[in-house]
Amino acid sequence: MRIFEDSIVRLLKQKPFYGQFLLQCRRQTLSGSAPVGVTLHDSTPTLAINQKSFALFSATEQQALLEHLVKHLLHLHPCRRRQRNHRTWDLACDLAINDSIANLPPESPLPARLRLPAQLSAEEYYDRLPQLALLGQQKGRGDDEGEGPTSERLQIQPIDDHQIWQQADRTPQALMEQVIRQMVWSALKKCHHEIPPELETLLQPFLKPSVIPWQQILRQFVGSAGRTGRRTTWKREHRRFEQTPGMRKKSRLNLLVAVDVSDSTDQQPLREAFAAELLQIARGRASHLTILYSGSRIQKIETFNKMPQTVEIYRGGGYTDLRPVFDYARQMIPLPAAIIYLTDGFGQAPDHCYFPTLWVLSAEGQKPAAWGLELRLNQKEGNR
Repeated sequence: MRIFEDSIVRLLKQKPFYGQFLLQCRRQTLSGSAPVGVTLHDSTPTLAINQKSFALFSATEQQALLEHLVKHLLHLHPCRRRQRNHRTWDLACDLAINDSIANLPPESPLPARLRLPAQLSAEEYYDRLPQLALLGQQKGRGDDEGEGPTSERLQIQPIDDHQIWQQADRTPQALMEQVIRQMVWSALKKCHHEIPPELETLLQPFLKPSVIPWQQILRQFVGSAGRTGRRTTWKREHRRFEQTPGMRKKSRLNLLVAVDVSDSTDQQPLREAFAAELLQIARGRASHLTILYSGSRIQKIETFNKMPQTVEIYRGGGYTDLRPVFDYARQMIPLPAAIIYLTDGFGQAPDHCYFPTLWVLSAEGQKPAAWGLELRLNQKEGNR
């Protein structure tokens, strides 16, 4: 990863906001020929790298590719394609941002290569691209300058990997906006609130306080969490054996909920509001819920295969260490789809975590780690 790390360091020096923004992404290995890709997986920003492909580009091209990824996320491209044609949408998104990035590799899609105007939105390019394909089929040749059939020129491919955008399909746009908003604020804080001039307009919506109620963020986070399990059904016959029920995927919520029992979070109305909303979300679904009450250590564990009608308000005391909950999560079988931690955030957290995590903070609390999504509970003012 040395080449990639060096490119991040150069980006931090030359364009600090871009570097600080990408440092908040979880990393994974990318297969295929594309050098990089970025998406939101279970509400977690994820940056994928193919080390061998990335190393083939020059230092300036590598920096341009990283800027390209940042703009994909700021435009919310991975979660906006939904039911659109994937290939057309992927190309439209690259056309919408590439003109604003210097030093991209020569093969990168640009509006000029398709004789399209610059500075259009992804939706506008998406509407125009099928018309170009139809024009190429009708004429069979290109324009008078002999550039080749328009349909051939539409074979231009995105320079980064867009296949991983499928991981963002179940992330609601409102939830993705909240994730990106927090990444923007964190990046600006670490680069002394210096906004790159070319991003000033694009960042404005993220600089405004969120108006989304905390209950909606909680519902969408739980809804985007992984689902596992199968069940038999007579509506689908077994493929190999006649008169045998087939299998159907079973929607199952496997969730780990941690409650900080230190004195600083001993606010019964806040805990009850959080518990009531969580029960309302999960009630009526096949679920496995594990509740940990933890301070400096895990003090009590409750598990439910079906949602309880009420949740006990357990009180502990002392100081807070957030790490035991994540140690416990790594030992669970099966692993939890996500972790929701109700805390004030004043405690030591792990350096990294690969479980989608929602920090549910009290009004005066602080986010204890750079990773994870923050939700601030304030019954009078809503979430921040």
